[in-house]
Amino acid sequence: MAGNPYQAALKAHAKHACRKGRLKSPDASATVDNPLCGDRITVDLKIENGRIADFAQDVRGCLLCEASASMIACHAVGATAEQVAQARAAMETLLRAPEETENGARPWDEIADFKPVRPIKSRHECVLLPFEALEQALREADG
Repeated sequence: MAGNPYQAALKAHAKHACRKGRLKSPDASATVDNPLCGDRITVDLKIENGRIADFAQDVRGCLLCEASASMIACHAVGATAEQVAQARAAMETLLRAPEETENGARPWDEIADFKPVRPIKSRHECVLLPFEALEQALREADG
């Protein structure tokens, strides 16, 4: 395995577990699994005026999935679907684009904490799974 993705910043995100749990009566929910590694995340949302008014996440997964979910949870309240999509695109660029093409602009500074995962392609889905769950819940709320 190339490098160690389990840096202190990612461990701190996972340990912090921002907005962990479930909402009592969400407007939308989505559960997404990664069958390759066994990660599972459920995201619950309350939506008001096109923005996330409340957010909760319940993760059964690896440290990378937990860290990503916690980072997202810390930024989700007040965000629009477009802002979430921009954050996901920034994360995908960080993980997948050649380093020389990456620009430094990111909607959430903590996305940079996931740079140690870049060389380990098999772990990219662990980081992106919480984004997928959030985007599915947003589509459910919209639809």
